[in-house]
Amino acid sequence: MEIQAAVVRSFDRPPRYEPYELPAPSDEDQAVVDVVAVGLHPRVRSGASGSHYTSTGKLPMIPGVDGVGRLADGRLIYFVADDDLAGPMATRTVVDLRRTVELPPGADVVKVAAAMNPAMSSWVALRRRVPIRPGQSVLILGATGNAGQMATQVARRLGAGHIVAAGRNESRLSGLGADIAVPLTEDALAEAASEVDLVIDYLWGKPAAAAMMAVLRARTDRSRELNWIQIGSVAGPTMELPSVALRSANFRLQGNGQGAVSTRGYLAELPSLIDEITSGGLTVDTHTAPLAEVESAWTQPEQPGARTVLVP
Repeated sequence: MEIQAAVVRSFDRPPRYEPYELPAPSDEDQAVVDVVAVGLHPRVRSGASGSHYTSTGKLPMIPGVDGVGRLADGRLIYFVADDDLAGPMATRTVVDLRRTVELPPGADVVKVAAAMNPAMSSWVALRRRVPIRPGQSVLILGATGNAGQMATQVARRLGAGHIVAAGRNESRLSGLGADIAVPLTEDALAEAASEVDLVIDYLWGKPAAAAMMAVLRARTDRSRELNWIQIGSVAGPTMELPSVALRSANFRLQGNGQGAVSTRGYLAELPSLIDEITSGGLTVDTHTAPLAEVESAWTQPEQPGARTVLVP
């Protein structure tokens, strides 16, 4: 079946809109869907550049990690892309029906496509990796990014009693819905976040290392448990971590991502997260662009606080 798709033929160039031969479904668990909306997430960009840790290096490829599609019977579904199938940035694609959730009537498909990926990281982290308890305090490192802004909403919806938002873009820290917003300086973090229970880290690198030691040194009771959940690495893929950080405090460092939580675990969280988005419990700003203009959309700087959604 010939379709139109955003096709990556080189990891150092944006995808181009061109014809593509879509393989037919191979069994009864697969179906062809008309793609309605697909998010251009940072995770999509890293996959298309071959830099994501799950990349196989195989080309050509159609990028994307999730989307909204319409089944032959007219039902709208949210789907998570299968690595063994063509990606969702296309007019049509093949989905694994076991990785889909039917959307409620009237759902805003653009908002679902925009919000699911950035919300899923913190949603799964606070429900599967370290289930948050009502009233606990949370520090979000990288709070001004799209995923960080969503994490502030997620933490609040899941029962956080106190939220500290920390980021490099101080002009965007206000209005995030956190109780306290602070710059990424050791003094500010030591004062505002020394007693938090959970850290959601989208930064890693030197900023996270500095924040980690500042928070640990400032704790009044180092035997009080601190869970650090590493999700993103926008400030760098590595860090120098002094061994004393792990010995001198009740400090637990773990990650959240593909592999840290099973596919089944992620899929189990989709219905409740979709409910939050479609009911307005979680909000996201969106910018739409035609899929046919994917090459130009790919190279445009992201609008602050907005997620780009491509629409066939």
